[in-house]
Amino acid sequence: MNRGISGANLPALRHHNAALVLDLLRAATRHGTGGISRLELAERTGLTPQAVSKITARLRAEGLAEESGRQASTGGKPRTELRLVRRARYAAGVHLDRDELTVVLADLSGERVEARTSRLDLGRPAGEVLEAVAREVRALDAGPAILGVGVAAPGPLDHASGVLHRVTGFPDWDGFPLRDALERRLGLRVVVDKDTNAAALAVLGQDAGGGSFAYLHLGTGLGAGLVLDGAVFRGERTGAGEFGHQVVQLDGPVCGCGNRGCIEAMCLAAVDRGDSAGAAYLLGVGAANLVSLLDIDRVVLGGRTVLADETLFRQEVAAVLTERTARSVGRTVPVSVAPGGTRVVADGAALLVLASVFGGAALG
Repeated sequence: MNRGISGANLPALRHHNAALVLDLLRAATRHGTGGISRLELAERTGLTPQAVSKITARLRAEGLAEESGRQASTGGKPRTELRLVRRARYAAGVHLDRDELTVVLADLSGERVEARTSRLDLGRPAGEVLEAVAREVRALDAGPAILGVGVAAPGPLDHASGVLHRVTGFPDWDGFPLRDALERRLGLRVVVDKDTNAAALAVLGQDAGGGSFAYLHLGTGLGAGLVLDGAVFRGERTGAGEFGHQVVQLDGPVCGCGNRGCIEAMCLAAVDRGDSAGAAYLLGVGAANLVSLLDIDRVVLGGRTVLADETLFRQEVAAVLTERTARSVGRTVPVSVAPGGTRVVADGAALLVLASVFGGAALG
């Protein structure tokens, strides 16, 4: 039995058990193993074979699972393998940036099957912004098969209530109930989280190794998504990862948050004057602080500014990390650029919906 994933043979936990089975079907399908037998599902979840048979029968009736073949016989009756029907349902992911809207459609495996990007000013009235989001989601080619919509927005915010707080540069959104407002417009379940948390989830979904890392996003703002011990760490109030507002120069420039010398303000000022190397150096300084504070395994970079010159940012951040952490942590900290390009945040937003379908399991 896999002790990291276990079910219970109780009627009250039927949905939980189905999610465990779905997650194993998804993993087998996504990793190209063809499928997984009912007996293996029982062994890995701790459920009885009878319970697994009932769950898989229901999943097949709902079109979520199908037979994928038979295993080679070892003397007895060959076992039938099952796999996830990847495109039986979909999740929509929305990246609500300060100046741009990206919407993706992902299948049950988390694979992106459709994407669209348009200009959008977050400073517009809330009703106009919400209508633009609703219009793009409705335009996705999935019809009634969409399970829900994940929305990734600039922080700070409360992911549990779906309420935005004071977004730097856009104070009118402070206290806005984004989740509830979009649910009323779309008639779909909506999940809201910070853009950096969504991107970190997308990176985690591409890396079954788990571990601990920081995703640093430099675009229209600067923030971090933290993955600790293989799970996204948000903090009790979704306050973790406000990386851009660490003060690195006491007499530095005034930041939109009201403080002086925040690394976000300094990075963005360097970018504005065409000094990408200077911005990368500052990003490396902040990354070194995180490594020393949290003892994370690696650093992953993303965001439009990074992607515009990813080699420079990756090399410069790695160099600063080596210089500043070699003695304190005694190792080299790897630096990479996140897969998924400019749509990694939207991809992760779709995974916010799928994580609930698959029991909140890491989508690795």
